Amino acid sequence: MSLQQTETQQESYFVAQLAAEAKRHDVAAPATIDSLVYKLSYLKDEEIDLVKAAHEYARKAHEGQTRRTGHAYITHPMAVAEILANMNMDHQSLMAALLHDVIEDSEINRSGLSELFGSSVADMVDGVSKLSKIFASRDEAQAENFQKMAMAMAKDIRVIMVKMADRLHNMRTIGVMSDAQRKRIARETIEFYAPIANRLGVQMIKSELEELAFRALYPLRSQRIAQAVVDARGNRKAMVDEVQTAITAALNREGIVAEVIGRQKNVYSIYRKMKTQHKSFAEIMDVFGFRIIVDQADACYRALGIVHGLYSPVVARFKDYIAIPKVNGYQSLHTTLMGPQGAPIEVQIRTKQQHAVAENGIAGHWLYASNTEFESSQQRARRWVSDLMELQSRAGNPMEFIESLKIDLFPDEVYVFTPKGKILELPRGASAVDFAYCVHTDIGNQCMSCRVDGQLSPLSQQLQSGQQVEIITAPDSTPSPAWLNFAVTSKARSAIRSELKQQQTGQSITLGRKLLNRVLGAANTSINDLDFRRLRRVFGELGVRKLDELLQSIGNGNVSAHLAAQKLLAADNPEYQAIAVESAGPVTIAGGEGLVVSYGRCCGPIPGDHIVGHMTPGKGFVVHVETCNNLNEVRRRTPHEITPARWTSHVEDEFQTMLRVNVKRRKGIMAEIAAEISSCDAGIESINIEERSADISTVNVGITVRNRDHLAMLMRRLRRNATVINAVRRFS
Repeated sequence: MSLQQTETQQESYFVAQLAAEAKRHDVAAPATIDSLVYKLSYLKDEEIDLVKAAHEYARKAHEGQTRRTGHAYITHPMAVAEILANMNMDHQSLMAALLHDVIEDSEINRSGLSELFGSSVADMVDGVSKLSKIFASRDEAQAENFQKMAMAMAKDIRVIMVKMADRLHNMRTIGVMSDAQRKRIARETIEFYAPIANRLGVQMIKSELEELAFRALYPLRSQRIAQAVVDARGNRKAMVDEVQTAITAALNREGIVAEVIGRQKNVYSIYRKMKTQHKSFAEIMDVFGFRIIVDQADACYRALGIVHGLYSPVVARFKDYIAIPKVNGYQSLHTTLMGPQGAPIEVQIRTKQQHAVAENGIAGHWLYASNTEFESSQQRARRWVSDLMELQSRAGNPMEFIESLKIDLFPDEVYVFTPKGKILELPRGASAVDFAYCVHTDIGNQCMSCRVDGQLSPLSQQLQSGQQVEIITAPDSTPSPAWLNFAVTSKARSAIRSELKQQQTGQSITLGRKLLNRVLGAANTSINDLDFRRLRRVFGELGVRKLDELLQSIGNGNVSAHLAAQKLLAADNPEYQAIAVESAGPVTIAGGEGLVVSYGRCCGPIPGDHIVGHMTPGKGFVVHVETCNNLNEVRRRTPHEITPARWTSHVEDEFQTMLRVNVKRRKGIMAEIAAEISSCDAGIESINIEERSADISTVNVGITVRNRDHLAMLMRRLRRNATVINAVRRFS
């Protein structure tokens, strides 16, 4: 039997174990109404009565229905309610949990539920019902459903908590699903639900979702790592006990009351570290984790000093998430120490309330409603949901929204300072552009340059924790499409796209007006001379509703200016003679038209060249050198689509073109060519070397110059070099 067959048999065995576990009574049906009510001592009597009423209604609504585990269907909403009760969620959340499937499984609708249990409960049930099929389809349909989730969360953030509990119990019983369903649901869980739980700070649910999803996706890998952990535990116990005893004794000597816990790494976190850090199981397990839980925040820092005195701290492995909480509200001190026999020890130090926030996240609001730390966690969660709604409003389509959401769900934070000392949290890899948009959208849109720690720096430079960033703005500055190459935050990327679209719309209208007026000029008229009230039917023929839409379509290259002019002039005038387009004047090019004017890479036109233009759908007006060979086919088929153009007298931009330089091969010649180009105040975009013979090489250099005079000066400088055989402008 082959190794693959053996592994397939072993995996089948563990899949069967998953199914058997899902059917266990304590997993499939962990709660009864009595056991649930027993856990609700934190609620008022009248609130408990409402929960009982919701249970009774749900029981009748699901009567006769069973789950794939073979248990009565009511066991599922009971299990969901129990999960929320363990987090001390409010009575309305528990009622929504008990009722979350009744809209789908019975004849009652939202308004009926509202009459029976109130609008808040009905809205939550309706929100969860809409989310129940969130991942039933793929791609755009999936993204649209995720937008629905954001809207439901914005209305009442408890909706997502009910949905999380619903998904958690479904994952506990996922073993009864088919292979395809099990893997699909597990993948969705690990890609979206677990990260959302993390983003909302609900670590308890996040960790269990990851573990269950990993088991469902890779039952054999999960089992092998779990067994390896069990096997390694015996060897680790003596070390864990020694460190735990030493830390506890040191804290007691200083009068600090604390609980010291040896943290157990979960299977999925071990697997993820092995995969992402390319480490062996032994290397991962060599790191010992401990958590110190104290009463007060100041005791955290005292405890930190004590453990640093006990074991040597590892340089650059300390993080203060108490002073600067994570975006999901998480607070703790993290440090790494060199323990006995040189074993690394990872220590987390936090208060009891900070520990509760870490475990329960936004649910802590209901667990300790009067505590400011939980209020802060709630505010952060609501701010994130608010940001999601802003992303949704800016996203051009659902796929843009889902891309932004994925970026937002996987942050690895850096902390930077504004000039006034305010701390901003950004994901790792963020640039000054991300920082600018984090401060304010208008700051990002008007960003021109930046200073990092007082020094002028590129906008693309990745920021590091502790740096101070200052954004320099200008009223007429606008985002560049190049920013999308290095902006990483969803807020920055969506704002840049939104602003670029607005820029392109305005620039398209301006260019369209210029092109249409040029053709109309051949008939001795202009846009201002036409009566568009009489010409609205022409808009319909051209697929637009108003003049600006027509001009935008012309500027984008989707409608021919020549065709539009002919239709407008011929409307209500059967005697009209077609315009001879050749008689129209040239389009002027100033170099700063923006996104709707581009320059052919085939010929690299620069000011001073004789130029023409060609409208290309999606690219706008593309400028070419008049003799460009790539236009020959267009000239043959549709000569009227070639538009004469000319440069304005003052062009201050820089333009790309290509040089072909034949050189004698010798050491250092490339550095000399680059130095000559730089000394002429020209830019180098690309260099490509072709070997022609043992003695001669051809260097193709992409450069940026201001005009033909600038290019001519550069070529003269290059030809003075004795190693350069010749230097000519290259046309494809």
